[in-house]
Amino acid sequence: MEPILNKKEIADLLTAIKQGQVSLDLEGEDRSQFAKECTPVNLFQVNALSDELGRLPNFDILLDTFCQNFAITLTNHLQRTFKISRAQIESSHFLDFLLENKDAGAIGVLDISPLKHGALILIDPQMCYSMVEIILGAATDIDHLHPDRKLTNIELKIIHSILSQGCEDLNRAFAPLISLASSVLKVESNSRLVSITEPDAEIIVGNLEIQVGELSGHMKIVFPLSTIDPLREGLKDLLNVNKSKQQLWSIPIKKEVEQIYADLIAQSGVISMSVNDILNLETGDTILLDYNPNSPLKVLVEDKPKFYAIPGTHNGKKAINITGVNDQGA
Repeated sequence: MEPILNKKEIADLLTAIKQGQVSLDLEGEDRSQFAKECTPVNLFQVNALSDELGRLPNFDILLDTFCQNFAITLTNHLQRTFKISRAQIESSHFLDFLLENKDAGAIGVLDISPLKHGALILIDPQMCYSMVEIILGAATDIDHLHPDRKLTNIELKIIHSILSQGCEDLNRAFAPLISLASSVLKVESNSRLVSITEPDAEIIVGNLEIQVGELSGHMKIVFPLSTIDPLREGLKDLLNVNKSKQQLWSIPIKKEVEQIYADLIAQSGVISMSVNDILNLETGDTILLDYNPNSPLKVLVEDKPKFYAIPGTHNGKKAINITGVNDQGA
């Protein structure tokens, strides 16, 4: 039985027909003179990929934040004014992406713990050579270099150092969602030596534009969809005003509260006396406490029973050893 198209797939089919990607010719009729060359479109695959992008709301905000931070890092590190902007976000499959980008200048493989798998950062060859030349002291008015060769090991190490600083910017971009500890595992110029997920796994590709002076280039950042999947709910709430305010205030308030001093009292016993008896107390009088020496002490925090302890000494001073928690608070 043939699968039934849903509304989204029907809309994609109509769009493909309007763009001439799907032929309307009937079988048996020779209309080759009117036919145009077209490539086959898997509507089910297209629909699935677009759905995945739709289920990652606000992911562009993370990329924009990374672009801003990384541009500042490059500007400070290379002493040139860099601008990085996001072009578009695409969805693809890992093997197809590697085949399409086999001529990338440098491919940085990132560990983005605690998220699983990893990520890639690709920089086009011309921008790689330009960055290397700038670090080595090239003039400010250099043109794009187009050497017909792969990057050398020394040049890859220079790109490695640049991407390592970019990891800090990636950590800051993801900070509202998760505490990343990203790092560069290696930098390769051969896409066949790069693997962060299964060949048929779906990936999210952020296309970025780099500009420094009159020079411009391209950079791509790649995440497997399964890597970003745990952050879906956090991405939805990224711009939630109420949660943003709550997170804005809760963290500093928590830190301030943790620094507040509180009075702790190790209570051995309690007795009730009339005011008259208290006024008649004299030196040498004995007060009998309702206290069993074999039972633990009550430890009060701001007059509220919180712990149980036994008395003792430590380094010649009186001390108590916490033996339990008073869950009832009374």
